[in-house]
Parts: sequence; structure tokens; C-alpha cells
Amino acid sequence: MRNLILNLTLLCLFLSAGCEQQPDVIPAEGDEAKPVRGDTFIEASIGEPSNLLPVLSSDSASSDINGLVYNGLVKYDKNLQLVGELAESWDVSDDNLSITFHLRKDVHWHDGTQFTSADVLFTYQMYIDPDVPTAYAEDFLQVSNAKVIDEYTFRVTYEKPYAPALESWATAIHPKHLLENQEITKSPLSRAPVGTGPYKFVEWDAGEKLVLEANESYFRGQPYISRVVYRIIPDPSTQFLELRSGGLDFMGLTPIQYSTQTDTPSFKRNFNKYRYLAFSYTYLGYNLKKPVFQDKRVRQAISYAIDKQELIDGVLLGFGQIATGPYKPDLWTYNANVKRYQHNPDMSRKLLTEAGWLDNNADGILDKNGQPFSFTIVTNQGNDLRAKTAEIIQRRLKEIGIDVKIRVVEWATFLKEFIFPGNFDTTILGWSGGPEPDQYNIWHSSKTAPRELNFIGYRNPEVDQLLETGRRTFDQERRKEIYDRFQEILAEEQPYTFLYVGEALPAVAKRFRGIEPAPAGIRYNFEEWYVPKPEQKYTR
Repeated sequence: MRNLILNLTLLCLFLSAGCEQQPDVIPAEGDEAKPVRGDTFIEASIGEPSNLLPVLSSDSASSDINGLVYNGLVKYDKNLQLVGELAESWDVSDDNLSITFHLRKDVHWHDGTQFTSADVLFTYQMYIDPDVPTAYAEDFLQVSNAKVIDEYTFRVTYEKPYAPALESWATAIHPKHLLENQEITKSPLSRAPVGTGPYKFVEWDAGEKLVLEANESYFRGQPYISRVVYRIIPDPSTQFLELRSGGLDFMGLTPIQYSTQTDTPSFKRNFNKYRYLAFSYTYLGYNLKKPVFQDKRVRQAISYAIDKQELIDGVLLGFGQIATGPYKPDLWTYNANVKRYQHNPDMSRKLLTEAGWLDNNADGILDKNGQPFSFTIVTNQGNDLRAKTAEIIQRRLKEIGIDVKIRVVEWATFLKEFIFPGNFDTTILGWSGGPEPDQYNIWHSSKTAPRELNFIGYRNPEVDQLLETGRRTFDQERRKEIYDRFQEILAEEQPYTFLYVGEALPAVAKRFRGIEPAPAGIRYNFEEWYVPKPEQKYTR
């Protein structure tokens, strides 16, 4: 897992090469016309980015922007195969312990400085620096030696085989000449980034918008869309009004918006809609430092009390599938045979009774040692689906004698005051990731420090061992066995109640061409999108 999309998105956990794309679109006339440059692409962000240095950022708002500003040595293509980005090619040693990257010679940072292997070495050293508060050091701590061979050749050697090694170098490379000998947490690049990517930072008007413009010197060629504007609009209803009025060009629709509110001649005339299984899942996570949630019978009871199909039907309007663990149902890692929690209030009550929770004073709320069973679900503002999910869960848990309160918090505050310091009872969030199944950063017991990704405090020695073995194993059949067992343990212990895998339902202004749905979604080739000259809407 490279990014915490706490969706936060948090978003990709598990992109599937078999992901079925179902675009609800009719190609417009002139789609075959030669691409031209110009126009502006405007989308909304539910919150302010936290940090525009990738090493320090862990939220989707920052990651979306960083994805256009920076490059890694490698990246995933439309079919989720690793291909070169800043690296032209690479060689892997026969023992799988060394990777030698051959870097492009035509890459410059946005300030004009030449990109070299020194930047790669600096990025590696920055990630393993204990004074740099990053959640993503783990991949780089596996490296036993990193060496600049020459200006455009870089070699890393691992002490032990490491299956996610190549994928880990999709991490954004940072500029040595601007960060060396600087205190990273105080760098001005946090708010004014300098990368090598297809778009350059222009301005950040706090609380209003962030603007990028096409990099004329981009090594793959200048992108066709001249500017990208992220408008900060925390309220999704306001976002939708802006979309329909033409103030936005892109939005991930809610199920009700997709199914009914956009089924109008005007919307169909101006937008294309797409539909495919999302690259993320939604969960109810328990703070395992809280005594009430340390008994797995309590967590299991809550899972039995929740009707997941009700959530899919009532919240997602059928646009999704039940989640049983951290992998999507269409991935090779998915274990279809884990313990499932069908809606069963009687089983919930039985387990809670076994755990000592009884309604001793006949007030309808369970209690134990004089304390009522009451807790709060906290989730982020800007995601109505999570808020509605919380409301349905609240009603279902009331039926079995648990009092639930709901708190919806502004994004930045949610991260800073609740998630990062572990100041919550339970939370409804989402994870996203990539094809690599390694879950070490999220579930290993060593990753429970502040700002690390195992923020619920989950600890299990067998899971630790499975995760350590899985990342050292290259044989897919053996890895399948390892991750199957990993899912069995999570299903039994329920550190999360895994809720659902929703469908992505993006809408894009119809004037944008070059969109080609693929297993990687629709944004993988954004730099190739364009607007025919007669249809361009903005000169700046």
C-alpha cells in the first residue's frame, strides 16, 4: 500500500486486471480528430491538501495533485503492468536481490534542473531517515545497499528477496537540489511543489483552489489540457450543483446522482458517465486500544448486527458488492471461503451475552460493570455514502442494545485530531491500493505509531509472520496460500467490519476526448486527454 486514501479516497488497494468497464457513453462526432492543446480541466476536492511533498502526504487530496506533479521510476499502465517512467529499463539479478535502473536522460525538474540518479539516491535516503515523519519507509528499509553507478544508472540491492521491490519504485522521486540539507517538514515545497511530472504547480489559494499548468518540457510531450484546477468544495451537494451548472468538468457521482439525478437530456448532452468496480473498499474500523473492542466476540457481534446487503441496496443503490476482507472479489488474492457475517441479530445478542454485556437496568442499552455500551462512529465530511452508512449501522446496533453516536468532521481536522493520534472509538473509512497484495503497512504490528497506517492498533503474531513471508515470496501459488490464510484470520478476528466494495461512477464533461476505459480506470492516460478546438471553453 503506497498511499493512505482514507478517502480519505485513502485509494488503488487492489486494481484488478480483470476489472469490467461499463462506460455509459456514446462517442461524439470528431473523436478521431487530431488532438490539440488548450482548455482547462476543473474538478473538486473535498478538502485542502495536507502536504504536496509525497514523502509527507497521506491523503487523497494531496495524492491526486502529486500524481500529476511527480513521477516514479516505474508506473502501472492501462492493463496494470509495470512499465518505465523515469526509468527507461531495468535489469533484475538472477537471485532477485538486485535491480539496476537505467534512467531517462531527457528529464528536467520544473525549475529546469537536470534529473539524475542522484535524485533517486536522495529520495531513498530521505525515506529511511528516522527524522522524516513518513508512513512509507517500509519498502526502502528493505534495501541493504543503494548505489549511484553513474549519472543515469542506479542500483538497489536487497538483503532478502522482496516481492514488492519493483513496484515500490513507483514512489515519487524528490528533487535533491531543493531538499538536501533542509528540514523536510519545513520545506516550502510542501505548498509549492517542484516535480518532473506532466503538470507544474502555479498557485494555491487556501480554501478556494489549486492550479496546475501543463509542463511544456515534459519528457513524454506537453499534455494537451493546458491547465488543471482543483476547487476546494467540502460539500458534495454543492459539488454536484457546480457540475450540472458547468463549474466542474469531473465528479465521482453518488449512486442516486448516477441513477436518477443525471438522467436528463441536459446532463446527457454535456457529460459522459462511466461505471466500473472501484479500486477500494469501505470498512468500519475499531480502535483496538479501547477496552470495549478488545474482545473479538464484541467485534463479531457488531458484524453480525450489520446487514451489508442493506447497505449496498440502501446506500449504494445496488452499485457494489459485499466486502469480506481487504481484497476485491475479482482479484487473484481474494479468498471466497472466509467466514462470513450474514445479518443475524440473534447471534449478535448471544455473543454479547457471552462477553458479559447485559441489559441489567432494563433501559434498552446493554451495560457491563455499570458502563453502558455506547460509542461514537467518526467519519469525514464530504462523503455522504459514509454518513448514510453510519446512520444505518446506528439503527441496526440500537436493535441489539448498543448506543451509537455519529460525528462527521471536516477532512483536515478529521485526520489531524482523530485518525493520526488515534483519538476515536470507531471510524468509517476506505482503503485503496494497487495490484501488489502486500498489506504490511496496514496490518503489521510494527506499524502502529502515530501517522502510520495501522492506526487501529491491530496486533497478531501469525499475521505478522504471514505478511513477512508473503513479501519474500515470488511464487504466486504460494503467495495465494499465504494471503488466503491472512484473510481467514482477519475474517475471524474482525479488526474491521469489512462493509462493501462500491462501484466508481465518474462523470466527465463530454468535450474531453481521449478517454479510454481500461482495467486501470479512466484517469491513467490523463495527459492524453484533449478538447477539440471548437469546443474549448477556457483560454486560461
